Amino acid sequence: MADTPEASEYTSAKQRIETAKEEPKATEPKQPTPLFPFVGYPRQNMPEGLPFRLQDYLELLDWTGRQIRSDKRGNITQTLPPILERLNIDVEHWVYNTQHFESQFKGLVGTAISIKAKCQQFGYRRTPRLALAAQPT
Repeated sequence: MADTPEASEYTSAKQRIETAKEEPKATEPKQPTPLFPFVGYPRQNMPEGLPFRLQDYLELLDWTGRQIRSDKRGNITQTLPPILERLNIDVEHWVYNTQHFESQFKGLVGTAISIKAKCQQFGYRRTPRLALAAQPT
């Protein structure tokens, strides 16, 4: 048993957290290849994956761990800061991006690496708005 989800060895939660931390400023967190990805909210033309965000999953996991009785294994102490704070996920940055998404991102969205790969795949000579992929708000 571990005290926190990010310290829980051999779990998909730890694997997802470690992978997302590789690019902490990315608009969408990087996800481990062998796991079924989180693809966001349900919509038309839904990509294959889990129909919610990684951030929501982590918050639910953290919340659930805090509901278990403190005298039992697997609980998360109430004095521990919330998981997004512990993982240094900037909530204000996330909220700003969701409110200004269309004005900031026109076309391809993702990490600088994924944008470059798609531009190459599409045969683009330039990578439009690449600076925004690595730029904090």
